[in-house]
Amino acid sequence: MNDAHHTLMNRPVRNVFFQYFFPSLAGMMLMSVNILTDGIFVGNGVGAEALAGVNLAMPVFSLIFSMALWIGIGGGTLFSMHMGKGEPDHARRMFTLSVTTVTLILAVIGFIGSVNIERMALLLGANEDTLFHTMEYLKVLFWFGWLIAVHELLSIFIRNDGSPTLSMVSLGVTAVVNIALNYYMIFILGLGVFGAALATTLASVVGLLVLSIHFFKKHSNLRLVLTGWAFSTLGKIFSIGFPSFLAEAGMLVFVAGYNLAIVNLLGTDGVAAFSVINYLHGFMFLSFFGIETALQPMISFYHGAGEKERIRASLKIGEKTSLVLGATLLTVGLIAAPALVSLFGLESDNVRTLAIEGIRLFFFAYLFLGFNFVYMTYFQSIGHIRQAMTIILLRSFVFILILLWMLPKFLGEYGVWLALPLAEMFVAVLIFFYARKRVLMK
Repeated sequence: MNDAHHTLMNRPVRNVFFQYFFPSLAGMMLMSVNILTDGIFVGNGVGAEALAGVNLAMPVFSLIFSMALWIGIGGGTLFSMHMGKGEPDHARRMFTLSVTTVTLILAVIGFIGSVNIERMALLLGANEDTLFHTMEYLKVLFWFGWLIAVHELLSIFIRNDGSPTLSMVSLGVTAVVNIALNYYMIFILGLGVFGAALATTLASVVGLLVLSIHFFKKHSNLRLVLTGWAFSTLGKIFSIGFPSFLAEAGMLVFVAGYNLAIVNLLGTDGVAAFSVINYLHGFMFLSFFGIETALQPMISFYHGAGEKERIRASLKIGEKTSLVLGATLLTVGLIAAPALVSLFGLESDNVRTLAIEGIRLFFFAYLFLGFNFVYMTYFQSIGHIRQAMTIILLRSFVFILILLWMLPKFLGEYGVWLALPLAEMFVAVLIFFYARKRVLMK
């Protein structure tokens, strides 16, 4: 047992949680800076059409990120379970299989996408004004997206191997490099959207170099092994990690549902306002992944070690943290909405007004979103996939689509902005009354 796993077993759970949470939160926030940076630099340095083109390409970025989460969380959970049972050789097989699988899958996606790039851009909604910009961004994602995926996957495993701070440092370096390269590519070299995408992928390469430090540490358990692979093991990785993929894939449904609801109600100005809110939401949303990435190694390890009381303590501190984080983000939205919108250099007063109004209603979702993430993570981390998927399906697909269809009929634009907060609230209520008590009394 290395020092990190000795800490998991012997230090107070509260201390362990914050040892993982603060680096995880900082890392996720810094990762989301990569997405936000592209929008800010493109909006100010290239123009509104280019910003729309990047936004249209975002589903492919989400696909890359979701594949990394799917395999990374699945493999990382099994890695920690085996380490909790004192089986490091089995844990290393999980790591090797995960790295190999995500690289091969992204290589196939990249090849298919690059030879059908115009068709993909049109499928994503590009028109004659945005087609060039969308294709430029997609071109880089299809060629080099596997680097972004491997970077995220290694970050997950390194957190599971007891080095959350190094993972955070890597993501921080990636964000700083991305900002610098975005400025250089767009404002100095004039490469436009292509330069923004290239900056993101090159920054991931620098982040990978930082993560490589972990493999030279004396107590590192991450090794590539060439024996003990099995398709049944791969099936377990996909099964356990699927809720994380589904949660990220739900973002695609969320974006499409909101775009359709808003374009019919508020037209082009509404869609432009939602683009701003969606960039900010991507930033805020990833902060809640900080809770997931903190709890997952802890709960998986404690589950493998049979430490039920430590699991219950982990859930309670996760609940409190999610409420504080949600209230903080809501407060930021209520107070700083005009300043947040101003970052994107919008010229239309109507778009700015719609975006500010939307932020102040939309951000109420964060009071409930973190609580839902805590219990999704719990069920996923102990291998109870059906319960985790039920939470995700309700919040990301069922409730949000029903509310986006119904609420605008009665509340107009306010109904659009309130659809997500109410969807998250309904799921939180169901968890509180039907799952929480059973989980904490086990």
